[in-house]
Amino acid sequence: MQNHIFGALCASLLGLAAGPALAHATLEGSETPAGAAYRAVIRIGHGCDGQATQTLRVALPDGFYNAKPMPKAGWTLETVKGPYAQPFDNHGEQMTEGTREVIWSGGALQDDWYDEFVVRGTVGADVAPGTVLYFATVQECADGKADWTDVSGDAKVANPAPGVTVTPGKAAEHDHHEHGGDMAATPAGPVFLGDLTLSDGFSRATPPGAPVAGGFLTIANGGADDRLVSASVDFAGRAEIHEMAMDGEVMRMRQLPEGLPIPAGATVELKPGGYHLMFMELKQPLVEGEVVNVTLNFEKAGDVSLPLTVGPRNVGATQHGGGHGGH
Repeated sequence: MQNHIFGALCASLLGLAAGPALAHATLEGSETPAGAAYRAVIRIGHGCDGQATQTLRVALPDGFYNAKPMPKAGWTLETVKGPYAQPFDNHGEQMTEGTREVIWSGGALQDDWYDEFVVRGTVGADVAPGTVLYFATVQECADGKADWTDVSGDAKVANPAPGVTVTPGKAAEHDHHEHGGDMAATPAGPVFLGDLTLSDGFSRATPPGAPVAGGFLTIANGGADDRLVSASVDFAGRAEIHEMAMDGEVMRMRQLPEGLPIPAGATVELKPGGYHLMFMELKQPLVEGEVVNVTLNFEKAGDVSLPLTVGPRNVGATQHGGGHGGH
């Protein structure tokens, strides 16, 4: 039920010489097919301002299932379990939860040493090609930490999280050629409510029995300050407004009971990995290609019904014309 955690791919190689461009925590493999096993090798090449790394925390992204970390001699291994955003079909068995965070502690990786930390799992078959799966990583030292948790995808940030780009799986490539191209659904046109313009509304297809789904859109405010107070749908028991945010060293999802501010003159995106709508207690699966409606209530502008186009499972917003990646 909780959308957890997420990270961004930066440098492709880690050299032995220290330097800003080569000092980041990175993943050995920069690409992996959807539906395939992936061995996430997290490479650590320095400590915290000269201090040895004593603990390494890695938050596992949505779309990375059935994760199993590799023990390391001299380190204590701990895993944190939690629910998946989407159930995972593990050879006919529906998995609704699994390992979401891995912690190696009690070690002493010196600042001038190099080491690798490994987690093996499976990338969901329905993760959209082009999606970046982010492994937010934090090194903890005696008197500080090195934080690799920025999931924006901006190569210029100082602390990019390691990430891997998902490529088409064999089934996806077959479907693409059989049907003549991109099968992602097209979002409905913009909806206007006073000074508000609502656009790029979409959701994701859900497997049978899935308890939750997400809703995404862009809100442009050409008037005074307003606030998205609540949402409601007829295909789920309730709808909530949520935010993905860092809680210490872990990316977590939390409800916004006071709603989401829509400042004057601003454009607010509800997108995978950030602000979003969460539809709880689904009454039926959401089917790719269908259109469902959500009623949004704004503090000043009032109520409006917005169509959401249902796209493939785990599709990013770039495939719906939103101009940004989804995670």
